[in-house]
Amino acid sequence: MVARALRDAGMEVIYTGLHQSPEQIVQTAIAEDADGIGLSVLSGAHLTLFARVIELLREADAADIVVFGGGIIPEADRESLAELGVARIFTPGASMAEIVDWVRGNIGPGGP
Repeated sequence: MVARALRDAGMEVIYTGLHQSPEQIVQTAIAEDADGIGLSVLSGAHLTLFARVIELLREADAADIVVFGGGIIPEADRESLAELGVARIFTPGASMAEIVDWVRGNIGPGGP
């Protein structure tokens, strides 16, 4: 749903599908010269997944790719994710307009 909302807002989105490894996600982002990576995590593996993606981006000298995400992520884990370098977490109830506005303001042209 988020990928569609971003596309409908005129953004280029490369959706890699479900069950991609962090290595696959980072390889695709680098190959496609992506400005951001958005992860949706509903499995409870958010700390591990986000940490590995950010680690791989740093190893590939691609830490300028903004990482954000959403899903069922406990409040207690959000600070840890921010400390890892996750730019923003959207939780259930976030509107598509809120996500689109944040991406426009923080990723790619027009971002900080």
